[in-house]
Amino acid sequence: MIKGIRPLLRGSTYSGMLFAYCGAVASLPLLPFALLPLPAWRSAPEAVQTVLVLLVWAALIGVVGLARITRRALVASARRLLCVPLPDPVTARQPARSGADRWRTPLWLLLHVALGWAGALVSGLLFLSGLVLPGGWLGAEAGLSLFGWSVRVEGGWQSWVAALGCLLLAAAVCAVVANALRWLAPRLLGPSSAERLALAAERELQLAERNRLAHELHDSIGHTLTATTIQAAVAGEVLSADPVAARAALRSIEESARAALEDLDYVLGVLREEKAETAPTRTLADLPELLDRLRHAGAVVEPEMSGELAQVQGTLSRAAYRILQEGLTNALRHGAGGPIGVRVAAAEDGLELSVVNRTGPSTSMGAGSGPGAFPTSGHGLPGLAERVRLLHGEIDAGPHGPQHWRLAVRLPVRWSA
Repeated sequence: MIKGIRPLLRGSTYSGMLFAYCGAVASLPLLPFALLPLPAWRSAPEAVQTVLVLLVWAALIGVVGLARITRRALVASARRLLCVPLPDPVTARQPARSGADRWRTPLWLLLHVALGWAGALVSGLLFLSGLVLPGGWLGAEAGLSLFGWSVRVEGGWQSWVAALGCLLLAAAVCAVVANALRWLAPRLLGPSSAERLALAAERELQLAERNRLAHELHDSIGHTLTATTIQAAVAGEVLSADPVAARAALRSIEESARAALEDLDYVLGVLREEKAETAPTRTLADLPELLDRLRHAGAVVEPEMSGELAQVQGTLSRAAYRILQEGLTNALRHGAGGPIGVRVAAAEDGLELSVVNRTGPSTSMGAGSGPGAFPTSGHGLPGLAERVRLLHGEIDAGPHGPQHWRLAVRLPVRWSA
């Protein structure tokens, strides 16, 4: 018995009934329009006129349910008052709705209004009866008559019991109506099969974008921290002997940090779902600046450029820059000194990138077990491999001779007109 009474004490039961009442009240402005054709039906029996008015009223309610804004309002109110976890309707890349999906919202609206009116009339009548019946407690008799059906209750304690029963029945009606709407909401207001596919595709695009941002942040911040660590060490060593070189190293640290901050601000803005500024683009055109920063850090870089690099644009150029940046970062972290060879060759059938550096006898570029001054997460090469795979390219990373490590990437090229 306690389990049966418990739903009557929940606030969600009455917020759900309030939602049902709102549906009934919201349908009232359409009733005058349903009465407009009534003069043309004067010759019909009164029962037929009533049925026709109700049918026109239902048709008008269904038409209102066809509007997309109606569904958005219903979803928001059902989520708040019915406590049903309904997702927002798909707006971007709205899928084409089938006939059955198109009529789900009008059907919900009709059921919402019907349950709202039925619940309001029955629960209101029972609640009113619960207030009126105890009036016979001095010995008078109380009665209730509805549609030709009458019930009389003698005064005294019987009227109080009947009043309590009416109030409990009114609460039970509220619970039944709220639970019925709560059961119908996911089935009629929830996403259809086409919308579920669209939501899944949208979520997949968001995850892909966040994954791409993670790669960008890893490449940019990882390179900047590695380069600035080396540059700070160089500046500290030559500060007294060569102030000009120290100032150059500090200036390079400033430029590297500014570029990394731009990337970081953009990524954090996207992750917070704020309106971020235009994404900072680093392309092959920025490669000379990247090599200059490495030289300021004391590295010896031997670049080899060939082909029409200016025609490599867009996503391919940005990806090539990040690949070279990650390769150079690994060379700084794990290299054993000596020159770093950088090769960029643009041919008709593909773009070739390679970074070759000298390694110590126990250095493992991929595992991140290089010099202890640069602890790493070990995600550099896997991230590069994923980036290259998405561009339908080929990657080869491993020892190149007894004392060198080589990162080689080949990407297909689509030449711009």
